[in-house]
Amino acid sequence: MLRDLKRRGMRAPVVAVGDGALGFWTAVRDVWPKTREQRDWFHKLGNIVDKLPRRLQPRVKAALHEVMYSETRERAREAITRFAGEYGAKYPKAVTTLEKDASVLLTFFDFPAEHWKHLRTANVIESPFATVRLRQRVTKGAGSRAKGLLMAYKLLDMAQAPLAAARRRTPPALVRADVVFADGIQQEGKAPRTKARAA
Repeated sequence: MLRDLKRRGMRAPVVAVGDGALGFWTAVRDVWPKTREQRDWFHKLGNIVDKLPRRLQPRVKAALHEVMYSETRERAREAITRFAGEYGAKYPKAVTTLEKDASVLLTFFDFPAEHWKHLRTANVIESPFATVRLRQRVTKGAGSRAKGLLMAYKLLDMAQAPLAAARRRTPPALVRADVVFADGIQQEGKAPRTKARAA
């Protein structure tokens, strides 16, 4: 699928968001080697919480939200360290699940703060499709292929409005131009992200 998108002219995404499906990441690296990886927080939260007793899950979710919603990468790393200190002795699998992907969970800090909400999770894409599926079930089918496509298009068009607002505040062209962002803030006079990474 990715090769077909590339063949049809899709440029390499600056960042891809997805869960831990290794096949997807292998394919992305094969087709677009420079695309950055942002691991999906929604799926990661579920994977971590599943490794803990039910009675601890609300507290653990709050601790993980501290990481996820930190204002800076440094504060997020500090929250990961606190999490490891608090839960590492009794629940090492939960801590390992967080720590092994920490760097790709925090990729969003290298992008405009307005985009963070849409980069932390793939739900921005999955949720609209869930809406389309639900509407299709409720209406017992659209009646015809044309009506079904029209319904899906309209629902997806409405769902993309919040993403469009973020694009207006910080245009994707700015991100594509390799302007450097640190903790969501544009940095003046710094080397482009690709050069900084190579150094």
